[in-house]
Amino acid sequence: MKIGVVLGDAGGLESEVCAHFGQCSHFLIVEAEGGRIKSSRVVPNGAQHGGGGCQAVGEILKHKVTHVIAGGMGMGAQGKFAAAGVAVFGFAGKAGDGVAQLLASSLEKGIAPCQDHHGDCHR
Repeated sequence: MKIGVVLGDAGGLESEVCAHFGQCSHFLIVEAEGGRIKSSRVVPNGAQHGGGGCQAVGEILKHKVTHVIAGGMGMGAQGKFAAAGVAVFGFAGKAGDGVAQLLASSLEKGIAPCQDHHGDCHR
C-alpha cells in the first residue's frame, strides 16, 4: 500500500493534514506493508494552485499512490482519483495519526468537499 497525505509544510508524519487538497505545499508518501509503515518521505507539490483547476491530482499520482488522505477535496479531484482507482479519506489532525488510523482500518472511506471555497470548490 502506498499512501499520499497532503501537508501544509515539510514536517512529515508530525505535520497537520492540509485542509484543502489542491493548496497543499507538500505530499507525504508512505509505503506500508502488513499494517506497518516501511518508509516515508516528503516531496513538494509542484502543482500547488491558488483556486484554479486542481493539477495536484496528477502530481501525487506520479508517486503511484493507492490511497490519499486529505482534510478536504473538491469534487473534480475526487472524480479524478475515482477514475484512477485511488481511495480517498478525510482526516483532520497529524499526518501520522491519519496514517495509523488508515492502517488500522478505522478511517472511513470518503471525503467532504473542501471548505475553503464554501463547499463548492472545483465542481
